[in-house]
Amino acid sequence: MSGATGTLVSVNVGLPRDVEWRGRTVHTGIWKEPVDGRCFVGRTNVAGDGQGDLAGHGGEQRAVYVYQLDSYRYWGEHLGRGDFVHGQFGENFTVDGLGDDEVCIGDRYQIGSALFEVTQPRVTCYRVGIRLDEPRMPALLVTHGRPGFYLRVLDEGEVAPGDAITKVASSQEQVTVRALNALLYVDPQPDPDELRRALRIPALSLGWQDSMRALLEAHDSHAGGNAGLVPPALQPAWAGFRSLRVVAKRAETVDIVSLELDSADGVPLPGAAPGQFVTVQLHPLGDASPLVRSYSLSGAPEASTYRISVKVEPNGAAGHLVRDRVDVGDRIDVAAPRGRFVLDPQPPSARSVALLSAGVGVTPVLAMLHALSAASATRDVWWVHGARNREEHAFAEEADELLASLPHAHRFVCYSAPSTHDIRGVDYDAAGRVTADAIAAAGAPLASDFFLCGPIGFMDSMQAGLAALGVAPADVHTELFGAEGAITPGIVSGPARQPHAPEGPAGAGALVAFVRSSLQVRWDDRFPSLLEFAEACDVPVRWSCRTGVCHTCETGLLDGRVAYDPEPLEAPAIGSVLLCCSRPEGDLTLDL
Repeated sequence: MSGATGTLVSVNVGLPRDVEWRGRTVHTGIWKEPVDGRCFVGRTNVAGDGQGDLAGHGGEQRAVYVYQLDSYRYWGEHLGRGDFVHGQFGENFTVDGLGDDEVCIGDRYQIGSALFEVTQPRVTCYRVGIRLDEPRMPALLVTHGRPGFYLRVLDEGEVAPGDAITKVASSQEQVTVRALNALLYVDPQPDPDELRRALRIPALSLGWQDSMRALLEAHDSHAGGNAGLVPPALQPAWAGFRSLRVVAKRAETVDIVSLELDSADGVPLPGAAPGQFVTVQLHPLGDASPLVRSYSLSGAPEASTYRISVKVEPNGAAGHLVRDRVDVGDRIDVAAPRGRFVLDPQPPSARSVALLSAGVGVTPVLAMLHALSAASATRDVWWVHGARNREEHAFAEEADELLASLPHAHRFVCYSAPSTHDIRGVDYDAAGRVTADAIAAAGAPLASDFFLCGPIGFMDSMQAGLAALGVAPADVHTELFGAEGAITPGIVSGPARQPHAPEGPAGAGALVAFVRSSLQVRWDDRFPSLLEFAEACDVPVRWSCRTGVCHTCETGLLDGRVAYDPEPLEAPAIGSVLLCCSRPEGDLTLDL
C-alpha cells in the first residue's frame, strides 16, 4: 500500500537541560525547538536531539516521537489555550494527519529519504506536565486517547518540514495506537484475543510486548491492579494485621533468634510462597509507638506455622525486644505474607538454581531450599552462603540435611574469619567472603537462576560481580534488607539522607509507618499526597507520572485505608496503594 497520508509540518530537536521544578532540578530533553532545512535522522535519534532519561525515551525503538496538529487543536480547545508552539509536547515530528486512531503499530512510512516503522504509543510521564505547565497532562494524554507514537528508523535519511508522509506498508494485525494504549492503560479487563493480536506484531517494542504478555497471563486473576504496568504480587491472604501466637522460640546463633508463629484463633494459616516475608508489629513497654518490622519467612512454605528469624543488632530495638521480652505463648500482630522474591520449585525449564546469601540473609533462600526439597527437585541446586564462622553460621545443620535430600545439590560455604575449631571441608569450604568469582570457581553455571539476599554491601558486590561475569540481569533475583532503590526519573540527585520527619512543625494527623525505612511519622495536611509526604521524609520512592496512571508508585499497604484524589485511572492491586494520588484515612503501615 502506498500514497500520501500526511505532511511533516515541523522537525523539532533539543538537548537535555536542567530545569527547576518544585524545589528540585530535573534533567530533561522535553524542550524541543523547530529547525529549518533538511535534518538527518539516524538509527537512534534526530540530529541535534537528545533525551534526559534514556530508560524511558530514545533508543532504537523510540528514536522519533510523533505528535499531530489535530491533537494540538484538540488540547487548545479542551484546555482553553492558544499558546502552543511546535515541539510543545516534546515531539520530534509535528505532523498533519496520522491520527492515533488511524495509525497502526507496524505501519511503515516514507518521509524524505528515510523509512520509519511505528513501534508503540508514548509512555506518558510527569515531564510533559512540566513542559505544558499542566500537572494533569500525563493522565489526560492517556484517558483522551491522544498519546502520540514512536517510530523506529529502518533506513536512515534526511527529512524536512513540508515533506509528504507516505504509507508504504500496513501492519497485518491493524492494531491502532489508540487501541494499544487502551489495552494497557484504559480497559479494566482487556480482551485476551486483542492482547494476542498485539503480540503477533513483530514491530511492537519489547517493553510493550512484555506488558501485553503480563496482561494476558494475569487475565484470570482477581487481585486487581495492572499486571502490564506492575508485576503482580501474590494477593495477601488477609487484610491488615492478625494476632498470631508464639509457639516456639530458639536461638539460632549468638545474635539470631527464631520465633515460630501459629494461629491464635484456630483458623489455619495459609501457605506462603518460598521467599516471602511477613511484617510484624511489636509493642514496647509504656506509651512508645509500636515497632513495625518485616522479616523473611525461614521455614518450610508448606508448614502449618510461620517461622521468622530476627537478627539482634547492637542498637536494634526490635531485635532486643524479641530476644529479651517475647516468650512462648505471647501474641504478635502479623500481616499476611507478601513479596515478589519467590522461587518456583518446579518451573517449566530445568535450569539450575543458585541460592546465594550472607549472614541473616539466609532466611528467604532457606525457605526456597525447603521448597525444592519438598518438591524432590531434580535440577542442579547450588547453595552458596557466607558467615563469619561456625558460631555465627545460622541453620547450618538444617541446610545440610535439605541439601542431602536433593540428588543434584552442591554446597559452597565461606567463612570470613574461621576459628581454630572450624573444620574446612566440614563446617565450611573456603576462607574469605562470598564473591561472584568464588561462585564461578565452585562450578555454579552462569546460565542459572540466581537468588540473592544479604546485607547491602554483599548485594551490591554480588550483582556487580555477576554482571561482570556475563550473567543476564533477568536471571538475578534479589531481596534487600531495608528500602528498595528509588525511581525518580530525571531528578538530579543530591546527597543521600537518612529518612526523617519532614522539616518544619510536626504534623498532628494519622501515624504513617514506613516499614522498610524504619520511620514512623505523623501525617501533615500541607502535603497533597503520600508520595510528596514520603519525599519530604527522604524515604526512597518510585514514581513516574505522578497522576495515577503508570503505577510506578504502587506500594504494599500493610494496614490502614486511603482516599484518592484524583481517582487513579485504574485501582492498584488488592493490598496495595498508589502513593501519588492518595492520602491517609487513619493510621497507615506502608511497605516502603
